[in-house]
Amino acid sequence: MDKLVIIPTYNEKENIEAIITAVMNLPLDFHVLIIDDGSPDGTADIVKSLMKEKYAGKLHMIEREGKLGLGTAYITGFKWAIEHQYDYIFEMDADFSHNPDDLLKLYDACANQGADVAIGSRYVSGVNVVNWPMGRVLMSYFASKYVRFVLGVKIHDTTAGFKCYRRQVLETIELDKIRFKGYAFQIEMKYTAYKCGFKIQEVPIIFINRVLGTSKMSGGIFSEALLGVIRLKLNSLTRKYPQKQ
Repeated sequence: MDKLVIIPTYNEKENIEAIITAVMNLPLDFHVLIIDDGSPDGTADIVKSLMKEKYAGKLHMIEREGKLGLGTAYITGFKWAIEHQYDYIFEMDADFSHNPDDLLKLYDACANQGADVAIGSRYVSGVNVVNWPMGRVLMSYFASKYVRFVLGVKIHDTTAGFKCYRRQVLETIELDKIRFKGYAFQIEMKYTAYKCGFKIQEVPIIFINRVLGTSKMSGGIFSEALLGVIRLKLNSLTRKYPQKQ
């Protein structure tokens, strides 16, 4: 078992079968772990039928009670991936804003190019975002600039949620000390990996806003990121980070 794609879901019945099928049809062998937060629309039922009828042994699911946050969903998935000895662990959205074909590029960066963390980056080669309102593009772009400035990390897309980790990264960075649950979770994971001495590589992608289903983005999530960055920086002044072996 080599590659695991973790996909958190909440009310993604319009997308879930198509995204799982797209990942399973890639030329390399990927397994998928769905973390469903009690979707009332039947997302989990669709996954269960696919587990039984088409992808036994390759498709897995953890069901949780209610919306517990993106960060805790991924932490749950990371721990499951470590327990099951996957070497490359991916984060991906269910709504096709991340192109499943780009999983191959992220994998190549970690497996063949020496990266410990590969980021599917919207901003490493200009601004590659499709179908977002201009206000949201500017908010996201300048949020990444702000994070880069405050934390001093040489990453263009600090809030990206499309990533590949080598297992050693997730085993090293003390997952139980990751505090943020929303947008800031993505920043905290990258910054912690950076402080632990891991090599982070940005891989250019095109981000396409969802066509089906509804966005989970909110102003509260965004403000958590802005304030959270300052807390991250202050905490890092006294925290001892475990180092890459």
